[in-house]
Amino acid sequence: MRTASFLFVLIWFFASCGQRSNHSDKTVFRYNESKGITSLDPAQARTMGNIWATTQIFNGLVQLNDKMEVTPCIAKSWEVSQDGLVYRFFLTKDVKFHDHQAFQNGKGRSVVASDFEYSFERILDDATLSPGRWIFNAVAENGFKAVNDSVFEIHLTHGFPPFLGILSMQYCSVIPKEVAEKLGKDFARNPIGTGPFKFKEWHEGIKLVLHKNESYFEVDAAGEKLPYLDAVGVSFIPDPQSIFLEFMKGNLDMLSGLEDGSYKDALITSNGNILPELKEKLDMVSEPFLNTEYLGFLLKDSVDGKPNPLNNKSIRQAINYGFDRVKMMRYIRNDIGSPGVHGFLPTGLPGEELRAKGYEYNPEKSKQLLLEAGYPNGVGLSEIPLYTTSQYLDLCEYMQHQLQEVGIKLRIEVNPGATHGALVANSQVAFFRKSWIADYADAENYLSLFYSKNLTPNGPNYTLFSNVEFDQLYEASLSTTTDSLRYLYYAQMDSIIVEEAPVVVLYYDQVLRFIHKDVSGLSSNSMNGLSLKSVRKD
Repeated sequence: MRTASFLFVLIWFFASCGQRSNHSDKTVFRYNESKGITSLDPAQARTMGNIWATTQIFNGLVQLNDKMEVTPCIAKSWEVSQDGLVYRFFLTKDVKFHDHQAFQNGKGRSVVASDFEYSFERILDDATLSPGRWIFNAVAENGFKAVNDSVFEIHLTHGFPPFLGILSMQYCSVIPKEVAEKLGKDFARNPIGTGPFKFKEWHEGIKLVLHKNESYFEVDAAGEKLPYLDAVGVSFIPDPQSIFLEFMKGNLDMLSGLEDGSYKDALITSNGNILPELKEKLDMVSEPFLNTEYLGFLLKDSVDGKPNPLNNKSIRQAINYGFDRVKMMRYIRNDIGSPGVHGFLPTGLPGEELRAKGYEYNPEKSKQLLLEAGYPNGVGLSEIPLYTTSQYLDLCEYMQHQLQEVGIKLRIEVNPGATHGALVANSQVAFFRKSWIADYADAENYLSLFYSKNLTPNGPNYTLFSNVEFDQLYEASLSTTTDSLRYLYYAQMDSIIVEEAPVVVLYYDQVLRFIHKDVSGLSSNSMNGLSLKSVRKD
């Protein structure tokens, strides 16, 4: 039942919504970034807050559409050599940087191929300290080449089919050398790009303001210049309740996700639909999000000098069978997301029709596996500590309760995010909660977590999983340029993960946005990107 305070908010919302107005002829789209923005330099576009902001200011060679397909951006077309080692891009002419005094006469100049050469080499420069330098691991030494002003080449050391998708990441945005070198570290707070919006002002912890780029190069299907909006305003309210109230008052145009479960019942029904009484005032946009929430097992015989029973596959499988993911999603998450009854690969990736079948609730099977492992009804099996953060405590407590019924006892250990991350990265805990949000829309990004050459702390293989057959399939997938064959390899790898059970897949996440009815054209995709160039406000 919704609380009286939320009912009051809804009544007030309906009474005030008719008065919603910008009080000017300017159309401004406003959203909140509760975790803040640390940098507007695309070389630092690691967090979602930084990515969303830099998406409005910068462009790259290519971009993703809502179907997760790679489409032209500054590169109007491209060619890939038959061996997959050379990518040649043909640039659109007269794409201009935003105005800046570092340019001749203060007017933004046209982008040329050498700008991409500089921007990409800057990512690899130790002085830049970019967390994105890994995206160019497959690039040969001196592999960026401006053939002339309108042709840019990238040379790889080995075939890497997901590479084109990687180039759609914000790390791969083009920036002007003369501005970046003039400003140095201050470029992160005074960015100059080519995007649909240009930087106006940033008051840390208060607001970020971007203005329309009148010289933007993209147009819509009817030939009308983009963007339609006059400005973008970003606030930095940290409190979820305050964010919710500001949205309901109309001071924010979009509410992304449900940061605080305390108000979800004021927006959605128990089965994840928008409340009927809100349908005339708000739209809810929802689709699969390339984010797998999971629990990982550390595959070592001992941890911190103590025997690790979780290195026994039967026990890992027993845990996987021992709780009901479908009910967990219904009662804890209002069916936002889908239960993890497949493999590790989430919904929304190319080739998903080949996804492996995962674990479903089967307590009898769980008990049978415990018996085979030498622990009938869990007798003799020591209490298993499960490490998590407070945000996922409810999910872990749900599992704790259900697993107890088959004889598996969990002890939940809650730590702050930074502490938890360090414990997992340094292989100090045997059972831990993690999530993996796609860096790029290809299954390889997920499967790399189980490749034996990617072991933590230098790679993302936090479970220390090592399997010869898996590694062979992984390497074979990188050597083929045929998508259908690559997707088959991916499915076989996912099946191995299900069988060996180095993880417990909890659920596959969902993009969830609420927007006011006077906003149109706000697209979304399974990477949870935010592009505002096609948004209109009545």
